[in-house]
Amino acid sequence: MIKVILCVLACAASAASYAESPKVQGGMIVDDDGMTLYTFDRDTAPGASACTGGCAAIWPAAIADSYDKPSGDWGLIAAAQGKHQWTYKGHPLYRFSGDKAAGQKNGDGVKGIWHVARPG
Repeated sequence: MIKVILCVLACAASAASYAESPKVQGGMIVDDDGMTLYTFDRDTAPGASACTGGCAAIWPAAIADSYDKPSGDWGLIAAAQGKHQWTYKGHPLYRFSGDKAAGQKNGDGVKGIWHVARPG
């Protein structure tokens, strides 16, 4: 019986370690590589991103891995090519192509409609 319980706990811990949602670091939301994530003021339709075409080339969606699962404030919406994009409290999350290193916030305030994603 103890072996069964230990096996179940080990399997559960192993599965949980694969689901890596974005995280809060330094007062902002970042991906698993520490890259800053952003929100877009034009995302007003629930469950959809308004950033497409050329916008998406500059502001790529924060794509979830196929094994990731929504949890708490972290959600997923449909993205291009059958993938899923992370959301925080329903707001789609994006990376900025101008950020080259973890912690950079070069996209904050661009055109007054892009903002560092922050918890709250």
